[in-house]
Amino acid sequence: MLRPKILGLFRLFRFELPFTAGVCVILGELLALGALPTTTEIILGFLSIFFISAASLILNDYFDLEIDKINAPERPLPAGLVTEREVILLSVIVAVLGFITGYLISLEALLVIIPVWAVGFLYNWKFKKAGLIGNLMVSFSVGMTFIFGGIAVNKPFETIVWFFAVILMLTDLGEEIAADAMDIEGDRQAGSRSLALAVGCENALKISGAIFLLVVAASSLPFLLGWLEWIYLFPILLMDLVILYSTGKLLDLKTVNRRIYIRWIYLTGLVAFLIFIIIRMVR
Repeated sequence: MLRPKILGLFRLFRFELPFTAGVCVILGELLALGALPTTTEIILGFLSIFFISAASLILNDYFDLEIDKINAPERPLPAGLVTEREVILLSVIVAVLGFITGYLISLEALLVIIPVWAVGFLYNWKFKKAGLIGNLMVSFSVGMTFIFGGIAVNKPFETIVWFFAVILMLTDLGEEIAADAMDIEGDRQAGSRSLALAVGCENALKISGAIFLLVVAASSLPFLLGWLEWIYLFPILLMDLVILYSTGKLLDLKTVNRRIYIRWIYLTGLVAFLIFIIIRMVR
């Protein structure tokens, strides 16, 4: 019985999500410095946001138990692999680790990481069912990963860092709205006020698609304004092409499993960021 419980606790982390958040911090550090950060800056910046992101995701399983019984019964908590008390305890431990690593960076980093954690907590506690407001809270937290990267290297006001933070926030907002459209039945039963329930599934997907198209259009600005060298066009172009293809599939009424294309956008963004980091490191 111990092995399934341990595996269940690990699954609560949804590792690809906090890992991506940590990668965004490193990319924010690279963009802010225009050079490689120190090993300490990379490790502490990554771990701080990794832990805070994971704490929010773990707590999400606790507050989303009733919805997950409908939308995701295989999750560890509704599946009975872990208890509610264990989920709360794990979330507290992981959040404290995030605060500690944030403080090891600087007091300023800690003062930023605490509100980011608070937004995640408030979202899970009160605003998960608030529709667009809740979507914006999640997107804010995601966009802050880039800005935190600038803070971690003591360069919090670099224009390119804030630009990518906005791009990331918009991309996540589009994903959040599209995901709500996929969860419309569970959300209706849970009393959620998602945008999809307010305007209809297809209209919500159109709004999501418009946001994705805005992201693609804006992605050329760093090159046109001279913020980035053209060598970085490949990862940005890769991300844009997948966003365009996935948006088309999301808007196509004939698409059977639309949810997979939301994941495509997310995973391609991660790959693009990793390629960006590799290019920066080898140059």
